[in-house]
Amino acid sequence: MLCNYITFLMMPAFLIPYMAIRLNDPVDETAPRKLSQFGSVMANGAPIVGVVGGCACLVSLLWTLYGRMDANFGGISDRWDYLVGYLGSERLAYAFIWDICLYMIFQPWLIGDNLQNVQENKVAVVKYLRYVPVIGLIAYLLCLEPKEA
Repeated sequence: MLCNYITFLMMPAFLIPYMAIRLNDPVDETAPRKLSQFGSVMANGAPIVGVVGGCACLVSLLWTLYGRMDANFGGISDRWDYLVGYLGSERLAYAFIWDICLYMIFQPWLIGDNLQNVQENKVAVVKYLRYVPVIGLIAYLLCLEPKEA
């Protein structure tokens, strides 16, 4: 069950809107690039993506800890033992571990390079939360400055 949370860390559906929001600064300042309608929806819809992604993470985490305890799936310690055994024996688990490590490196870097698009009064919060995987991305998406079309 914890693997559901881990999978969400790297789910492309969660990262694609983040990458779409990272719009490049225009090279020619005399002719600012106007956002397309899709770009405007993606940039202004970032808080929705953050809320949906955060809710999915929270539900997954709660299900991992408390879901189906009455159906003989074991308690938290049994689930932890299973996770440790799974991570030590499955090749797919190694891929998740590497993905999480790379995510922990690139999330602070990418969000840090894009702090100019965060609301001014929330830059300090995002600046520190960017080091926490998923939480930093959710904070970033919720605190983005709305873009005009």
